[in-house]
Amino acid sequence: MRKIVQFQHTTYENGTLYLHTDQVDLIQDTTAACQIIADSDRYAFVYLTENEEEYVYLYLEESIWPELKKALKEKAAVVAKSEHVSLELDQFTEELDYLVENIEGNGNYGDEMVEKVEKVFLEK
Repeated sequence: MRKIVQFQHTTYENGTLYLHTDQVDLIQDTTAACQIIADSDRYAFVYLTENEEEYVYLYLEESIWPELKKALKEKAAVVAKSEHVSLELDQFTEELDYLVENIEGNGNYGDEMVEKVEKVFLEK
């Protein structure tokens, strides 16, 4: 079964974007896999992490994309955070920048996903 982490809210402190979750059991003992993929069906970016047994999917839903855009623009560190556990998402801005460029005008992601990504990340 796919393990999915969702984030309730974000904060931006001292040049770092914190993605807050209460799913501590899923991010504990995971490491960054340094890869972001798109889930066009759920209009989300998915940062991959892994533990000894499997991948854990960190879902970055459309509601937090404006904060992701700010982190991308400022090349900020991005950290998944629960009450007692933090995990820096290595190579986050590089991976997100690459994926956004790949999605731009690319119907393979679905027209709605392309439109949503372009609206948030590519409009001035």
